[in-house]
Amino acid sequence: MQPSKSRLRRLAQGLFALFLLAGGAGTAHASDHLDSPAVAADKRADIGDVYAWTDPAGKRLNLVMTIVGHSFSDKLTYVFHVDSGATFGKTTSSTDITCRFASMAAADCRVGTLDRARGNAADERGLDGRAHRFRVFAGLRDDPYFNNVRGSRAAFDVAAAALTAGAPKDAAGCVQFDAAAQPKILDQWRHTDGGPAKNFLAGWTPVSIVISVDLSAVNKGGPLLAVWGATVSPTRQVDRAARPLTGNALLAPLAADEVSDKLKDEYNAASPATSARFVPAIQKSLGLYDGYDGRCGNGLLENTIEDIDLRYGELATLLADDRLWVNSASVTCTQLFAVERAAKGGETGLAKDCGGRTLTYSASNAYRSLLAGGKPTGIDDGVNEDELTPSNSVFPFLRRRPGGVAKR
Repeated sequence: MQPSKSRLRRLAQGLFALFLLAGGAGTAHASDHLDSPAVAADKRADIGDVYAWTDPAGKRLNLVMTIVGHSFSDKLTYVFHVDSGATFGKTTSSTDITCRFASMAAADCRVGTLDRARGNAADERGLDGRAHRFRVFAGLRDDPYFNNVRGSRAAFDVAAAALTAGAPKDAAGCVQFDAAAQPKILDQWRHTDGGPAKNFLAGWTPVSIVISVDLSAVNKGGPLLAVWGATVSPTRQVDRAARPLTGNALLAPLAADEVSDKLKDEYNAASPATSARFVPAIQKSLGLYDGYDGRCGNGLLENTIEDIDLRYGELATLLADDRLWVNSASVTCTQLFAVERAAKGGETGLAKDCGGRTLTYSASNAYRSLLAGGKPTGIDDGVNEDELTPSNSVFPFLRRRPGGVAKR
């Protein structure tokens, strides 16, 4: 039985939301957007990206949170949650690293009850804690997240046309693009307006918080660390984010705006411990994403069983939890999802990779490829590095853009 025109239209709209997740429209700047109106109303509360990785000496955890606005709010607390454990998926201890700002030049940051740094954190040398357990920088810096948004939009146009023409789905919800549409989608994704791919986010300079903290201050539960960021007002948690491209467009892309926005607000207010109820919505989105490489059931932690729970349940649960997993026993950081893939995907070669997210990972390409085909390559938007190369080893890691702040 052919789906109705209204259902095809809703499916196309949902696919569009997923392409927006791949890069965003003109108003989306970083990997944690299309956010709900409640978050987008104050860009100072809107987390763009979160990064977490071990330093080359194996003594510190490096953390970065970029905020969509160009200043901090004196009414918000900016939080890195670092959960720790001995085995993947089970954390037994938590340390919160919090920062508040009376102004851009007046930071007050704490690592639990272990250390505190107060003062001007805008100098690129950073501000040391009194007990010298951590260092903080806070100021305007280039966010190294990169993405070819126009190519993503062009790819959507091809996919939407295929859906409107009746591209079928299997019983688990995977879209089955035909032999003509599928390679054309990937080709459009690699180009910008038919030419070489361009980074839509070039020049974007948000305000950023950079932390380098002793591992001994955050790994009391064990060497496996699970990191997530949050912005918190006096009355509620406003936003949360960790992995790129998870928290927004994977939530109910087929629903009406008011339904989707409500779900996003509830998701942003939740914690990893209370995230299970978002799994069904994410499963449906994974079914849309699964078909981009021309095969169904071969994404990360997926199988060919034509049942939405059995095929996408494990991955959706992992994504809803939304924490960056870092193996702090390793100083080699090469792969997004490395800890997850080693522990749950059977990729033993990644057992000694720190995983997490460094500043130089091609995060959006790896994420999309893993969801569609189970490997970190395969779907490529043609943009593989930022215009300003950051450092994963020299504090404050992020580059300062010459000539001031580029407006976006």
